[in-house]
Amino acid sequence: MSAYWIAHVTVTDPDAYADYRQAAAGVFERHGGRFLARGGDSAHLEGQDFARHVVIEFPTLDAARACYDSPEYAAARSRRQGACLTQIVIVDGI
Repeated sequence: MSAYWIAHVTVTDPDAYADYRQAAAGVFERHGGRFLARGGDSAHLEGQDFARHVVIEFPTLDAARACYDSPEYAAARSRRQGACLTQIVIVDGI
């Protein structure tokens, strides 16, 4: 069953965040991740407002968790420290 990585992001340092995006893209792909939404228009309805929203589909919940926990993603994630405000959840599909 598919699982979804949902990230809400407000970028504070576009150059550093671009470096993170480039470093993370291959990690997502190696774990079977496929972008369903990445930025674009959005409508804030409730709760904390973020500027960007990202949804990545993975083949399984285990694959999504393995991606997040991988040393490769940890290295990519370190590139976005101080470059954005982020909230990330992984949810199992139905």
